[in-house]
Amino acid sequence: MSENRKRNETLTVRLTKTERDRIAEKAARAGLSLTEYILALSRDTLILVPPDLTPVLRELKRIGNNLNQIAAKVNSGVAYVPDLKEVLAGQRQICQMLKEMTEEASWQR
Repeated sequence: MSENRKRNETLTVRLTKTERDRIAEKAARAGLSLTEYILALSRDTLILVPPDLTPVLRELKRIGNNLNQIAAKVNSGVAYVPDLKEVLAGQRQICQMLKEMTEEASWQR
């Protein structure tokens, strides 16, 4: 990429004075202009975006609803299930895995 390229596009970003000063200070320490510093950050910063978990969460809620209905029937004596602990543990494990996935893919700083 040529450093002599013509920059004819503008990007306006609203910042507080403190935010702008902090960015300008970092740019100066890096020996870059504000523009070059921001461009370097945009090129070189890895940002991980979590996958869309909406369908998985929707299904997990349905499973939870079904478990609640089963538990209500068992508690009222209409049905008998020997042990739901394994099913509940599996659901908790899925919830924990989803939580870890979203935490791992959060914005990197």
